[in-house]
Amino acid sequence: MRLSILLALLLSGCAHYPSMDDSCQAAVMKAIGECIEEPVVERLPTYQKLFDLPPPDKQPIVAVYEFSDKTGQRKQKGNAAMFSTAVSQGAGTMLIDALRSAGNGTWFRVVERIGIDNLTRERQIVRSTREQYNDKTGLAPMLYAGMILEGGVIGFDTNIETGGQGARTLGIGFSQQYRRDIVTVHLRAVSTLTGEILLNVQTSKTILSVSKGYDVFKFVDMDTQLVEIEDGMTENESVTRSLRSVIEAAVLEIIYQGHDRSYWVIKDGHRHPHQIHGTNEKHQEAVNGEENEDSN
Repeated sequence: MRLSILLALLLSGCAHYPSMDDSCQAAVMKAIGECIEEPVVERLPTYQKLFDLPPPDKQPIVAVYEFSDKTGQRKQKGNAAMFSTAVSQGAGTMLIDALRSAGNGTWFRVVERIGIDNLTRERQIVRSTREQYNDKTGLAPMLYAGMILEGGVIGFDTNIETGGQGARTLGIGFSQQYRRDIVTVHLRAVSTLTGEILLNVQTSKTILSVSKGYDVFKFVDMDTQLVEIEDGMTENESVTRSLRSVIEAAVLEIIYQGHDRSYWVIKDGHRHPHQIHGTNEKHQEAVNGEENEDSN
């Protein structure tokens, strides 16, 4: 009787995968077919906070030259390191996306610098083509940035904390294990005119991995038949999603710091909960980029 109840629990509630919908659950349980999820545009909580920011009094013009993985770590498989890197190499793209998303696009004017070689070559092609057709129309001058945003992924610490628990009685048991990693990002804003570091922030996020398992090892029918059942799941928080979240948090903190130090003003009286009191207008001119009259 007890075995029947246990089997019912394992095949119903205990075998449930909370991160999957019903159709995906059925596919996994029956091991028939494939479970294919539709592509989605994912918005993390930090993105929503960034997106909902009130607009500034004036849009700063910023440039991102390099924002990359500075840890040099490789994925581990057993005791060997793989060729794949431990964190995404697209941190610069994530930073640009976060800057363009701030305040629904009302915060930063981001100029292209990562692909500046491609941009200048294309502008040269446009000039050459216009000269061939005697077109005297000149190209609009390129913008220069008042601030350069630099930094990168400076830490990816694995196995910061590991642990678990389990129990077993009469051939019935369960176990649970977890692991905690941390990814750290550094972001700074540098004045183009003076070279001074105006703003500086370092943010971190925990990455959690959890593994759960249930098993039954039981003799039935006068101890002549053996029943063995195992069930479990492992859920790993995405490193890429965590990196996106920590970069968005860094951009949000840079905005708050700049507001608190009077480099710009957030409209509607929005204030950072940990704001620094006082004003500093020393580098106001360095923050606001202007159009460069020298055509590139």
